[in-house]
Amino acid sequence: MPLGGSLCGATGLALLVAATATPFWAQRRAPGGTASLGLWHGCLGGQCHPHATTPALLEATRALLLLSVVAAAAGLVLGLPLGPGGARRERERAAGATLLLAGLLSLLGLGLGSGGALALLGPPRSSWSFSWSFILAWVAAALLASAGIFHICSASKDPSPESSEVGGS
Repeated sequence: MPLGGSLCGATGLALLVAATATPFWAQRRAPGGTASLGLWHGCLGGQCHPHATTPALLEATRALLLLSVVAAAAGLVLGLPLGPGGARRERERAAGATLLLAGLLSLLGLGLGSGGALALLGPPRSSWSFSWSFILAWVAAALLASAGIFHICSASKDPSPESSEVGGS
């Protein structure tokens, strides 16, 4: 079982869920306190409300990140060490592909989310800056893609005694 892949995948999934759910993708100092913007809500002075209008780019970001969460969860389940060696290697490959897909979906969502957030902010964008939820999502995307690569590499190893990796010739 690739412990590194499972650890990266679980951490990436947790960070992606936290980033998707929290309203701190963009922040700025405002007269009434700190204003923040997330995928689902905007907050000012501790009071959060759903977005009045939602640009299509932000809707697409939501969909891609939710698909990424589902793919990451499926990849973690597929990566569980169940079954005999041959079947386990196939599950490892499937887990790797699914986790890699989750990382790519989240990267695509983050790219669209950057544009969606800017469209939602309107003209006074210069006072806004991307915040910790956005950064968490980028870290999660990197971890999920890494987990996929770890699983794929683990599945390609030959565990037979004749293999040079185990100590044979």
